[in-house]
Amino acid sequence: MVIKKTKSNMSFFNKRKICVTHDGTFHSDDLFATAVLYILNDGNIQIIRTRDQSIIESGDFVYDVGGQYDSEKNLFDHHQKGGAGIRENGIPYSSFGLVWKKFGEQISGDKDISDMIDKKLVQPIDAIDNGVDIVTPIFKGIFFYGADQVFLNHKPTWKEGEENINSIFREQMKEVVKLIKREIEVAKSDIEARNIILDNYNKSEDKRIIYLENSFPRYLYQKILSGLPEPIYVVMPSGHSEHWKGEAISISPETMESRKLFPETWRGLSGEDSKLKEISGVPDAVFCHKSGFLLGSKSRSGAIELVKKAIIA
Repeated sequence: MVIKKTKSNMSFFNKRKICVTHDGTFHSDDLFATAVLYILNDGNIQIIRTRDQSIIESGDFVYDVGGQYDSEKNLFDHHQKGGAGIRENGIPYSSFGLVWKKFGEQISGDKDISDMIDKKLVQPIDAIDNGVDIVTPIFKGIFFYGADQVFLNHKPTWKEGEENINSIFREQMKEVVKLIKREIEVAKSDIEARNIILDNYNKSEDKRIIYLENSFPRYLYQKILSGLPEPIYVVMPSGHSEHWKGEAISISPETMESRKLFPETWRGLSGEDSKLKEISGVPDAVFCHKSGFLLGSKSRSGAIELVKKAIIA
């Protein structure tokens, strides 16, 4: 049932929703959960940061505080004994994940988009908040820097007082709103691109070489094509010039190791006067990366010719 706005019920629509979370220092989960609720309610919210139970009970949305999880009542805490559920992959929910689980599809307009953002943005924050490692450092003393740290860095340092922490929370929450809205737009674009890439794959006679007419983000086409068994190379516009590129497909989405590098004799050669044209036999050839995973040509036909030669090399 759709409720239409009328003069008699405008107060219902205009009522600011009370969003209650804990006071004191803030973390990614309560900050991002607040941003989701801000988007959900078109910014028409009142944020109360407290641990006062009588105030908590007055909230329209209560999250990361209160000791209860009840989605129907908009109670989204996960600190109580037993937590608030664990995903199939083993990552527990934090307040951000619980709020996104209920409202993500509603604010993004599509389940696929909501799921993509859950994997990309929500689950890493939920994991960290619950003390679950999802990244293993391979270089001693070098650690992953998450996007959420950009906002958390505005919290007062140990040398600064916390008298302004609530206003800082609100300021950074609005910055997170921009990020989430942008992630929704990026996800929409990625889904459209994914469908185009898979359509080209399905139409390819030789699925070892996939031809694309658009310059898509590398993380996207590599993830999609490396998840398929046949692709070895992709040919597409370079994205930063009128040239075309050929690129080796990774063994799997979990690694950057290529299924087949371009010939060793081509690697590291570039420029109009390089020997790449002579060695490859392709007049339009202009570049081959020294590691062998990428090459460039002045034309689409030149890039196609290069990767076809590389397939049988």
